[in-house]
Amino acid sequence: MYISCNWINELTSGDLSPEEMAKALTRVGLAVEGLEPHGDDTVLDVDVTSNRPDCLSHLGVARELAAATGKTVSVFEPVPEIPMPPVLAHDIVRIDEPGSCYRFTARIIRGVKIGPSPKWLVERLEALGERSVNNVADVTNYVRLELGQPMHSFDLDKLSGGRIIVRHAKQGEKLVTLDEVEHELDETMLAVCDAERPVAIGGVMGGLDSGISDATVNVLLEVAYFRPDVVRTLARKLGISSEASHRFERGVDIDNIIRASQRAANLICEVAGGSQGEFIDIFPTHTSRPEIECGDISAAVARLTGLSVTGPEADEILAALGIEREAESAVPTYKAPAWRYDVSVEEDLVEEVARHKGYENIKDELPPARGAGEFQAGEHRKSAIRSYLADLGYNEAISYSFINTAWDDAFEPVPSLAARDGHEPVTLRDSVIENAVRMRQTVLPGLLDAVKLNKNHQSQDIKLFEIGRAFISERGGELPAEREILGLVATGGERLADKAETERTLDFF
Repeated sequence: MYISCNWINELTSGDLSPEEMAKALTRVGLAVEGLEPHGDDTVLDVDVTSNRPDCLSHLGVARELAAATGKTVSVFEPVPEIPMPPVLAHDIVRIDEPGSCYRFTARIIRGVKIGPSPKWLVERLEALGERSVNNVADVTNYVRLELGQPMHSFDLDKLSGGRIIVRHAKQGEKLVTLDEVEHELDETMLAVCDAERPVAIGGVMGGLDSGISDATVNVLLEVAYFRPDVVRTLARKLGISSEASHRFERGVDIDNIIRASQRAANLICEVAGGSQGEFIDIFPTHTSRPEIECGDISAAVARLTGLSVTGPEADEILAALGIEREAESAVPTYKAPAWRYDVSVEEDLVEEVARHKGYENIKDELPPARGAGEFQAGEHRKSAIRSYLADLGYNEAISYSFINTAWDDAFEPVPSLAARDGHEPVTLRDSVIENAVRMRQTVLPGLLDAVKLNKNHQSQDIKLFEIGRAFISERGGELPAEREILGLVATGGERLADKAETERTLDFF
């Protein structure tokens, strides 16, 4: 994620140098991988992990920096407004799939004049690797970078019926997206449609035909929330990766939608003229954040990290990150803000305190040794087997649990691992190794692969054994059944120590 130092300083009313900013962010887990001067600005390349979608924006990074440096964040606050009554809004926006689209806002802006963006907007976008398109499109990109909320602007006059319907596509419907690629949709795909046809792929990319052009006068600004797994599936199935899908599939702040919509609408009117009209907010599916009980936060931090933090100090760190302690609960309880999907259990609270207290302050300390290092049940038996086979000249092999389906039916598995009476081989949906999608029912495929490898390296006298797990699915079982089995393979001649020639040819006996 590219971050403008000037922009962050504007949001935090700070004056940190790029080096100071990079050091502070890296210290709290947002590793800065590079600094690149750009005019009077410096751009930071911040490594944002997949569990922190809130930091895919300048607002999210500013929150982290403010918490780390004791500053406050100054961000655009929307003016309270009353959306169009649902009975009227239904004629403009309708959500047929509330389980996939939790919230959809539409704002009408009439009388805009499409043209080049002002210099300040072009320069800020270009510094962050964004290409200027036109004033309206640039504003939507700018607000996405600022607040982390993807959005899309439609040419209102190109929408059949002047309305939006969020539904599943019909089999065979087609849409040419903004990248000028035609996609064929099916009934599993969520589409944003007008009265007749799809005009966007939900949470992924808008359509070319309904997009903003030089002739656009009236705009419908969409700012919505699409369920992350729905967007992820859509993007993979269609082979599309966009800035919008990258954020939606990780999770955006559903409470940030009004702020983003009003911010974008104000900027559009500022740079493209026009006046704001109807505002629709359809919110059929509400979400709630879990309440996290933590009896003694300071004790939890000490137990899991060894850091010494007082309760008030921990509460102060969490409050700076937007995680508030519930004042009236009998048991100390915390609630994370809507933008922190990754905070849901006590250990998450401890991690947040530890990040800002400083991982570098965690001391090296060994845990108590009671019971540590003891053998598990059965280990003595396996150790004796290994020792005995090693004395007989065998080497131990360790092979993958995943095998190629070409081995199917090549060997008879032990009876408890046979495919019968509702017991089936376990097949992976996504292979870790190419074509290795079957979880083994025997260790023989791995052993024979090892024999082949040795023979290819001119080693002819081979004695191998493996103790490993094999798998079979059980009827009604949530997880596969596992059995630990022993397999042996020997070929070539019996080679003894200090003997130049083999004693005899190995056979089954």
